[in-house]
Amino acid sequence: MQAQYTIAIADDHPLFRNALFQSVHMAIGGASLLEADSLESLEKLLSNNIEIDLLLLDLKMPGTNGLSGLHLLRQQYPELPIVIISASENPLIIQQAHQQGAFGFIPKSSSMPDLISALHQVLKGDPYYPNHIALTPNPISELHNRLNTLTPQQHKVLTMLANGRLNKQIAYDLTVSEATIKAHMTAIFRKLNVKNRTQAVIALQQMDLSL
Repeated sequence: MQAQYTIAIADDHPLFRNALFQSVHMAIGGASLLEADSLESLEKLLSNNIEIDLLLLDLKMPGTNGLSGLHLLRQQYPELPIVIISASENPLIIQQAHQQGAFGFIPKSSSMPDLISALHQVLKGDPYYPNHIALTPNPISELHNRLNTLTPQQHKVLTMLANGRLNKQIAYDLTVSEATIKAHMTAIFRKLNVKNRTQAVIALQQMDLSL
């Protein structure tokens, strides 16, 4: 392919990132590649207003809780094509990634020819999913609708809460006061129609299948 593309690879395993870099270069000559090893570093990369043609996103990275990273990025960057690259080949996870707006799903076990074919397909504007997966347009659940009402900051707070962080730790990481975090928590509980932290985490886990 002769066109020039900017592709971001988000994966916390350096060896796999390097292997994927080589694969992308073989598939797309002259592509400009960017990398991130966590949700935080990915958000910093995206905030630089670089025009990215495709994001290859691993589901397991620091700062994410299952598919919550995809959910957050879809909110913040609705026009960005995101293709999941995952070691998981669970059909239910692939279905849920599709329902949450992923432009494709490429298993890490894919052969080089399959990876190259998938990359060509998505860069032409056609979604890619494994042929053996029967995608169904399931309606978005009420819980999903509620999660969609969270602001990006509230979603970060909820994800960090699900990762076991305390209020003061979340406040430190987000550079805000504990009072601000408590205000976010109150808003999160109201939007999700839950009464406490445990119920809020369970709500998020109900949306995210175990990886």
